[in-house]
Amino acid sequence: MFAEPTRHLFFTGKGGVGKTSLACATGLALADAGRRVLIVSTDPASNLDEVLGAELAGTPTAIPGAANLFALNIDPEAAARDYRERMVAPYRGILPAAAIQSIEEQFSGACTVEIAAFDEFSKLLGEPAATAEFDHVIFDTAPTGHTLRLLTLPSAWSGFIDSSTGGASCLGPLAGLEKQKALYAATVERLADAAATTVILVARPDAAALREAERTRGELAALGIGNLQLVVNGVFAAAAGDGAAGDATADAIATAFAQRAQEALRAMPAGLTQLPRQIVPFLPRGTVGLAALRQVAAPERAEHPATASTVSTPLPPGLPALIDEIAAAGHGVIMTMGKGGVGKTTVAAAIAVALATRGRAVHLSTTDPAAHVAAAVGDELPGLSVGRIDPHKEVAEYTAEVLAKASASLDAAGRALLEEDLRSPCTEEIAVFRAFAREVDRGRDGFVVLDTAPTGHTLLLLDAAEAYHREVLRTRGEMPEAVTQLLPRLRDADYTRVLVVTLAEATPVHEAERLQRDLARAGIAPFAWVIEQSLLASGTRDPLLALRGECEIPFIRRVADELAPRCALVPWLPVAPSGIDGLRQLDC
Repeated sequence: MFAEPTRHLFFTGKGGVGKTSLACATGLALADAGRRVLIVSTDPASNLDEVLGAELAGTPTAIPGAANLFALNIDPEAAARDYRERMVAPYRGILPAAAIQSIEEQFSGACTVEIAAFDEFSKLLGEPAATAEFDHVIFDTAPTGHTLRLLTLPSAWSGFIDSSTGGASCLGPLAGLEKQKALYAATVERLADAAATTVILVARPDAAALREAERTRGELAALGIGNLQLVVNGVFAAAAGDGAAGDATADAIATAFAQRAQEALRAMPAGLTQLPRQIVPFLPRGTVGLAALRQVAAPERAEHPATASTVSTPLPPGLPALIDEIAAAGHGVIMTMGKGGVGKTTVAAAIAVALATRGRAVHLSTTDPAAHVAAAVGDELPGLSVGRIDPHKEVAEYTAEVLAKASASLDAAGRALLEEDLRSPCTEEIAVFRAFAREVDRGRDGFVVLDTAPTGHTLLLLDAAEAYHREVLRTRGEMPEAVTQLLPRLRDADYTRVLVVTLAEATPVHEAERLQRDLARAGIAPFAWVIEQSLLASGTRDPLLALRGECEIPFIRRVADELAPRCALVPWLPVAPSGIDGLRQLDC
């Protein structure tokens, strides 16, 4: 897919744009051409196993049916366990048991998981010997917010090490981090080396995905990473007879599908237009398995049916009945959760608009680092307020609060040590968690609709309660009542209603199943599932789009008949569901 690719390739972009499929298709094409290739997933919610049809681990695994192709998943939790033991082991038998326990507790926070995963990533990129047997190493990175944090970690942690004088941090003894400085420096250098590394920005032909790609381009450029390319994935061209104005044979869905893509490409942000660009056409079938991936790399081999299929299935109802049931409760929290790119923001915004239209007081917010809820709603609506959790603002406020409360009891050295500790990247996790708890607390007096981050980030957030408590005690902060009440409220089905959002495709449904199991372990039961952007429900008669709709049937049936306590199906809409009027289409 790429002429003369560099040794390292990064695929990044907004969730759901096809990063994993394109990374795997590129790796497979290079392997088929005789190159030895390693594909690495750094996504906490990786679906690399499913796409490649192999059970992966933390070490390179050969992919059956693809000579020369290997893959691995960086497991953040496993990496954290190994990192924790590596840091603590030198002190066992030397320090008292109580001291060892204290160090282990310091390594239990969410950022320990992040730095440990980054350690594994750094070895693969910064240590040439780690991947010497491979001609190419391809990184399938997490959705953009996580990816940018991953890419900035070398500078963030190196800066923290350089400025720290106290010898300890939220990650325990800094000696362990000091040993990694050379590796982190090599990682940063390799990322910025245009001869060694290419970053591929992946987008769909829609405004939000292209806007996200432009934001990523700007932030990567600020990090000194300039060897960028753009891939626009899934560009649909209407068949003859589908696009002519006034043509009696025109299919309204196909016409709108094609026009929306072309309008987005014409309005592409200026920065992206300067990048080398590839267009990957719309393919009707999924991209799971080697045969499908080879079609992604060589789309001219894909099938193009001449007529629309006639297969049908009973369809679940739309959103209105679900919204009526939610509105009857009078107050509470509605959370949309699921894999990145499945339409969580649209569903959250549509529910917020529908509740406000029914006369309820509603606050719409997000915990997603790549949030677009304000853009989704657009105009003002009586009874509806829109916000987002801003990490920079929350960190500044939390830091000021802790310093103000602690200053009276600290001498100059103690204050300097506390200020140093608050500069650690863990502080952001604590501050954002507090803000999340405050948003949930607002559900006592009205409705709060939360568009949550993609699955991995969301679960890390929900898992942070105990780690948060320890961090607050360590930094001399306070535990607000909203935080102590958070998990009980999330588990209270009368207070919090979780909507699992998915597409009628293999990977989003399987990812949502894993999410539902993880929520169950946390004592949280979903209220309903929402299947978004269904071409089957759209009524299209375009052969290519109808074939994609036919492929949705087994996934719709699995969700509606086996997985969901309640299920709503939202069709693909020819008028984009953005702005007040556009979102109201989902409540019809």
